[in-house]
Amino acid sequence: MLRLPRVLPCRLFSTSKTSLAGHNKWSKIKQKKGANDASKSATISRAQRDILVAVRTGGSADPEKNLTLAVTLRRLKELDVPKDNIERTLARASRGKGKGGEAITYEALAFGSVGVIIECLSDNTTRTVQVVREILHANSSRIAPVGFMFQRRGIVRVALDRSPASQDAVEKLVELALDEGALDFEESVGENYSTIELTFTCDPVALSRLTGAVTSPERCRELLASELVYSPLERIDPSEEIASGLDQLITALEANEDTLRVWTTADS
Repeated sequence: MLRLPRVLPCRLFSTSKTSLAGHNKWSKIKQKKGANDASKSATISRAQRDILVAVRTGGSADPEKNLTLAVTLRRLKELDVPKDNIERTLARASRGKGKGGEAITYEALAFGSVGVIIECLSDNTTRTVQVVREILHANSSRIAPVGFMFQRRGIVRVALDRSPASQDAVEKLVELALDEGALDFEESVGENYSTIELTFTCDPVALSRLTGAVTSPERCRELLASELVYSPLERIDPSEEIASGLDQLITALEANEDTLRVWTTADS
């Protein structure tokens, strides 16, 4: 009798990518989480610095007495900065430590043509200057006197509702601002086109007075900013290569925990 060969069930061996896909998915999740955590950490760190700057500028850790701080806290709340972080930084500021260590300003020349001013707050100035020098050296920059390229100015920015009567309101507010120490102003339309924004420039000593004068409820809708800045006397338009290098320099400086703000003479 003819026997047919026995056909055994075929067992297919393969390397399933299921676990690898899961691993890749988990890696992507971890990468995304890591990026989000880093972004959140950077936001909190920046928030702490902004609070310290606002306290130094306005002279008080009480937002009821410090309009600059009040604006900063409102903006941080919109960014969902944790309340605990804000309260700890305010408590630190109110004890004097927030203003503390020592406020230091470094001047530098970047790429042979761009003036840079770096505002720092440090409890160890030897460490801070060493770190700043290293960052500058690594980015084709060096400590150099460039203060003559800037002027210290106060900036007050407010928003008004757009309406048929808004132009009259703008004229009245500008007239008041000039009487209260404003040196110049710029007018622009808000992002959502429902507001008009006015930016006033003043001497540092007039900042508090000017801010108080233009921010009463009947005169403006909202105070957007009140701060001291280093304004370039003449802005330069850097080449694409220098602009790229400058971005890297600013990023490195701002990553330094002692850095509060960085100002340059380059067009932003």
